[in-house]
Amino acid sequence: MGRMLLIALSLLWAMAGSAIAADKPDIYRLRQGDAVQVSVWREDTLRSQVVVLPDGSITIPLAGRIEVAGLSTPEAEQAITAKLKTYIPEPVVTVVITGTGGNSAYILGKVVRPGMLAIGGPLTVLQAISLSGGFDRFADESGIKVIRAKPDGQDILPVRYKDIISGRDMTTNIQLHAGDTIVVP
Repeated sequence: MGRMLLIALSLLWAMAGSAIAADKPDIYRLRQGDAVQVSVWREDTLRSQVVVLPDGSITIPLAGRIEVAGLSTPEAEQAITAKLKTYIPEPVVTVVITGTGGNSAYILGKVVRPGMLAIGGPLTVLQAISLSGGFDRFADESGIKVIRAKPDGQDILPVRYKDIISGRDMTTNIQLHAGDTIVVP
């Protein structure tokens, strides 16, 4: 009996671990507009508070210009370390995200408050409409679309608002990505 209990507990532990891993969001990647603090251990003069520029780069003392957009913080640390090795033997670099200004979506058209929406966590179309104050009285709820940029162009994703609010079909309650634009005609 004790052995069966141990096996059952082991299985539960393994399933809980995989469920936690499945719920874990993708690693955050730096974007244009994000603020980061870069520091090098024992090199206080190299501490920098910088914003990722529209071209995806940052500039720090000694290392110069470094492309960081699309990189995770460990990857950015490695890129900066590689540049600093010319000047400092074995630099220990730390990159800390201090602001996620590049993590935003937009809503425009016939809503009460069109504009930029900060994405501080998972955000769906329905939540974005709510954050924008809802529809104005002339909104066409059947024509809502999400425009999503891709490397090779754009996707236009339709939103079936009436199906979402009725609970019939939630598949078009799209989870927003940075840079998405919701259009409410």
